[in-house]
Amino acid sequence: MTIYLLDHSLKVDVFYDHIDGEFGDNICVSILESCPDEERIFKYDELNLYITPEEARQLAEMLLSAAEESREDE
Repeated sequence: MTIYLLDHSLKVDVFYDHIDGEFGDNICVSILESCPDEERIFKYDELNLYITPEEARQLAEMLLSAAEESREDE
């Protein structure tokens, strides 16, 4: 699954990494940044963060909670 943020300068992919299936942290949050250096958020063009299924669920719940709270303020 891919989402583009910040006027498409930040590409975020989230996927189950079959190669790392034997490890507990086998869900990859991959962030690819394509912008000039002075606008860069991260030090490198690409960041791969591996998290556990439980951490992925917590992240999803936090995002959904923030989205619901934002909706309430409309």
